[in-house]
Amino acid sequence: MRILHTSDWHLGRSFHREDLLAAQAAFADHLVETVRAERVGCVLISGDVYDRALPAVDAVRLFDDTLGRLKDLTRVVLIAGNHDSARRLGFGSALMDASGVHVRTDFTRVGEPVVVGDAAVYGIPYLEPELVRHEWELDERSHAATLAEAMRRVRADIARRGPGLRSVVLAHAFVTGGEASESERDISVGGSSHVPAAVFDGVDYAALGHLHGRWSVTDRVRYSGSPLAYSFSEDRHVKGFWLVDLREDGVTAEFAEAPVPRRISRIRGRIDDLLTDAAFDKYEDRWLQVTLTDPRRPSAAMERLRRRFPHALVLGYEPEGGGTDGARTWSERVAERSELDIAGDFVAEMTDGPASTAERALLDEAFEHFRRKEALA
Repeated sequence: MRILHTSDWHLGRSFHREDLLAAQAAFADHLVETVRAERVGCVLISGDVYDRALPAVDAVRLFDDTLGRLKDLTRVVLIAGNHDSARRLGFGSALMDASGVHVRTDFTRVGEPVVVGDAAVYGIPYLEPELVRHEWELDERSHAATLAEAMRRVRADIARRGPGLRSVVLAHAFVTGGEASESERDISVGGSSHVPAAVFDGVDYAALGHLHGRWSVTDRVRYSGSPLAYSFSEDRHVKGFWLVDLREDGVTAEFAEAPVPRRISRIRGRIDDLLTDAAFDKYEDRWLQVTLTDPRRPSAAMERLRRRFPHALVLGYEPEGGGTDGARTWSERVAERSELDIAGDFVAEMTDGPASTAERALLDEAFEHFRRKEALA
């Protein structure tokens, strides 16, 4: 059977205030045509369908239209990601099952597969540790513990079904060793968001979501990445989805590239060089993050740059030789730090001393409360 593995559509998201809905619609068209041309038996969408728990009406309309076209061609299995509201995304899921669209947002049903052909497809939605550990009576509050318990239930069901049935898992998580980009929301709990790849042992294929760059963790465990770039840190990503064949002699996968609405790039240099050097001609039609290196900050820099690069979106300044003017932007400084660390820095700044253990525990509790509230929205 041939399956198509995609994730992290983030419908409704913009790119530095540039509307991406038309580009997302173009991707949906491309995906539908690929399903038709490649005779795909099942489409797997591994979470983060929407960019926020309360998606815009246009984003919902686009997804509704896409599912309507897909159901006439194939089966669809999708799960909730950390950006989605599990309750809202799962509304009407029992009714949609009959149409061949299977929405899995309830963590208590992770051991109940959707059987497609000769494959049992298990949907594991994003698991917020604080929400599931009491129900599952877990001793540890971590992503590793919750996903391990989910996979224990999956493997138990596989064992009950006996040999001859292939097994596929959808999950939304951060596998150890992955490379994050600036556009993924932090999901760390107690300082850790990672789970080991070995947690997926025992299944034929694990279709993962959350990281926005494609990545083959192993031959059987893969991230598809997002279909579009959502940050300039993704300028080297190749976007698309996996076409996976479940064969009797093993699993094979081919990456199919998606259409690029407008390429993104990061360029740097002195403003006069950027405005005159022919080497920068190829960047004139791209979305750009520009870093100026002039010894002194040029006046009206963005206005001047946009005469040549009309799609320049972000401007930074790092003078040659360093200096205070070359300090990184706030977003750059916090991109690789957890919410708890950032809040701890704020406490230190306001109190002239690092946050105490009790203060960090209180902050951690506040973030957990917010995550639970958002997950239940």
